[in-house]
Amino acid sequence: SYRCDYKYHECDSASVYAHCSPSCLSTLSYYKFINFITRLLTSENVAGKVVLVTGAAAGIGEQISYEYARRRARLVLVDVRGDLLGRVVENVRSFGSSDVIAITADVSKEEDCKRFVDEAIKHFRRLDHLVNNAGLARVKLFEEIQNFSDFSYLLDVNLWGVAFGTYYAIPHLRKTKGKIIVMASSVGWYPFPRFSFYNASKAALITFYETLRTEIGNSNIGITIVTPGLVKSALSQNEPAKAALGWIPMESAENCGKAIVKSACRGDKYVVEPSWVNSLYALKVMCPDLVEFCNRFLFISAEKTTPPTTDAPHKSFIPSELKSD
Repeated sequence: SYRCDYKYHECDSASVYAHCSPSCLSTLSYYKFINFITRLLTSENVAGKVVLVTGAAAGIGEQISYEYARRRARLVLVDVRGDLLGRVVENVRSFGSSDVIAITADVSKEEDCKRFVDEAIKHFRRLDHLVNNAGLARVKLFEEIQNFSDFSYLLDVNLWGVAFGTYYAIPHLRKTKGKIIVMASSVGWYPFPRFSFYNASKAALITFYETLRTEIGNSNIGITIVTPGLVKSALSQNEPAKAALGWIPMESAENCGKAIVKSACRGDKYVVEPSWVNSLYALKVMCPDLVEFCNRFLFISAEKTTPPTTDAPHKSFIPSELKSD
């Protein structure tokens, strides 16, 4: 406790806190409200602008592409599964995109990332939004890993694959005062069991792009970090998934895609979708021991055997064999 002259009488630290805290909170709330309204009223019109989406063949990436198409953006769709892109291209055109190209590429390879950025610029002569959506998940208890090369590839896709594309896109985004949208995950800050390397890769993305905001802040390039929670997918709707996750609310990939594009156009720095996932962050900060106990009880002790390892082309917050977008 300390003593100070406050309104010409003595008071202790508790009294100062009691007087100042409500005022500070009120000012902060007012600032955030005004900032939100300003961004809402000045939301970007992306009609005719060029958007590059990685991991666009399915799931959240596919739905993001459709939402940009509805807003009349021109699109560059990138995915390692080139055979699936044709259907998405047709749908994007039907939703209103006037021009779209599809590029088959592996984001873990630097030369592929340079190539798809170069092809986008060659075709459209500009780049306005870069959506780093491509990603991979593998599910395994750390002590049961037998082949680390699989997880090395996961880090190549989830971290380097995002960094490479961003590196080659920045000079073009600087010219258009564009935006970078990165798909991290709520497991970047919530310690979900069996996803140790996936969690680590998403935590790295969050910190990487928060640092990049400072480094390129003078370039007027906006950065939106997305941390989705549990999102519906083909695998998350099978019987094992329903048995394990029936009590957890799931967001549809379509709703998630719409929320992401809306936030990106507003210039939001962060997107948490669905919004209830914010409560997990608060729970982790306030009750870390409870989070650890619940995770161990629900997803370790309750499962005597490790589910089969699963590859997934992105991107939610799904335990066991349930991962895919």
